[in-house]
Amino acid sequence: MSGRLAGKVAFITGAARGQGRAHAVRMASEGADIIAVDIAGKLPSCVRYDSATPEDLAETVRLVEAAGRQMMASATDIRDFDGLRQAVEDGVAALGRLDIIVANAGITAPQAWNEITPESFRDVMDVNVTGTWNTVMAGAQKIIDGGRGGSIILISSAAGMKMQPFMVHYTASKHAVTGMARAFAAELGMHSIRVNSVHPGPVNTAMGGGDMVGALANFTETSPHLANTLTPFLPNWVAEPEDIADAVCWLASEESRNITAAAIPIDQGSTQY
Repeated sequence: MSGRLAGKVAFITGAARGQGRAHAVRMASEGADIIAVDIAGKLPSCVRYDSATPEDLAETVRLVEAAGRQMMASATDIRDFDGLRQAVEDGVAALGRLDIIVANAGITAPQAWNEITPESFRDVMDVNVTGTWNTVMAGAQKIIDGGRGGSIILISSAAGMKMQPFMVHYTASKHAVTGMARAFAAELGMHSIRVNSVHPGPVNTAMGGGDMVGALANFTETSPHLANTLTPFLPNWVAEPEDIADAVCWLASEESRNITAAAIPIDQGSTQY
């Protein structure tokens, strides 16, 4: 532990498990206190993996506290702007400041283009795009008020740099997040706030569980020319959540102080051809 985030406070969404938990624990290990939210409950019906639970969120709190830091956690849906704003208000009141935002929460659903319903499209866009916007809007003014600058990291996807077959709605949403990061970077730069997007490829989390892999494999059987769309250069096809958290922690730190409006792929090279 180097303490490179010592004295800072991070607001992280989707923190109950997976990448969100990894971000919280990694930043806590570097000295940050955490404000965290997660729906910790039922996800939209198009989602084909199990939801996080209150127990998952409580485990993240335990891990952060085991790292010697404080964590203010609440079960909040990122589509609920007022709920997010209240979570930030309560967290800043308890922890004294806000320096970092990690808009991590999101959903995915494997569906061929002609199987996507208006409801499914709306749900994916509402969570991944509006929810990400809500997250930034709930916390950015608190970073500005602190007068110290800060870092905002939006978790996009390899699908937000290239595309993911059989996920038109997810691909559209993650391209929107990529553009959102650049647009926020342009306007928040005057406050010394950096905004970047991170683009993971496959990651070993619950989002890749359930029948996700099987569904994509079935779709690929009918469209074999798309089977290698996201083939990586490196031999490891799947990253661990901690691999993504390492990069996010770096973007949160002063080590990346001159980096903003960047799209950072962590995808083993899969978006490069």
